[in-house]
Amino acid sequence: MEEKSRDVRQKGEYSAKSVKDALDLAARDWGVSPGELEYKILRDTTHTILGFVRTGEITLSIWLPAATASESVAPVAEPEPIKESEPVTTPEPAEDVEPVEAVVEEEDEEPDDDQDDEAVDLEPVACDTVATLLDKMGVLAAVEVVDRGGDTDPVTGEISPLLLNIVGDDLGMLIGRRGETLRDLQYIARLIVSRRIGHWPDLVVDVEGYKARRASSLQALAQRMADQVRRTGHAVTLEPMPAYERRIVHLALRDDPDVYTESTGEDEGRKVQVLPR
Repeated sequence: MEEKSRDVRQKGEYSAKSVKDALDLAARDWGVSPGELEYKILRDTTHTILGFVRTGEITLSIWLPAATASESVAPVAEPEPIKESEPVTTPEPAEDVEPVEAVVEEEDEEPDDDQDDEAVDLEPVACDTVATLLDKMGVLAAVEVVDRGGDTDPVTGEISPLLLNIVGDDLGMLIGRRGETLRDLQYIARLIVSRRIGHWPDLVVDVEGYKARRASSLQALAQRMADQVRRTGHAVTLEPMPAYERRIVHLALRDDPDVYTESTGEDEGRKVQVLPR
């Protein structure tokens, strides 16, 4: 919106998740309605993940035109003369009214311990959540349980997660470039499930076995790079990868006697180096 008048009564910068939220903040601070305000967008870093979760924020320059500001100030009314009040009588309580103390005791009663200790089963909640997300996105697909999780790796001591696999036709849109869309889908599923079960779930979401195939490909790549480092004696740097893919490479070469791995770079540009020992 273009600025209509430079003559302003109040002006400031507000940041929020949306234009509406920023206008609401200013309106509350200045005691006016949002419809009376004018604004200009200074910065906008907001975006959505699959249309479900909004991230970033928007910064507005907001002002209240002088005419509006003057109109919004209500005149102070003259105080009415104090009238002599009539004596106040307190009615006697009815005989059948329950004492207040009894009601308070019922409200303060501790919850049933058995209900608190009951653990929510992750599998049905996760399956229902992923199926609902697919339905909301208009994707015709099914959700299958590949691994119920809970097993402890004897080498690393890590507990295996619940692994769900989405199956159907033409599901490349759920994977995206380098698995970015799949990573976002998994994050949203974990976020929703965490709200339902009360803690962050150990949950992995896959599409048509993409992650399993990608893991095998990365393990083979790690071995080829290790052979090259052994042969040439020079370090090799792989392309940037997300954290879970870098971990696959690290684990693939963890016990190699001739090479070792390191992660270098920052944020999206972080990558794995394979170096000679």
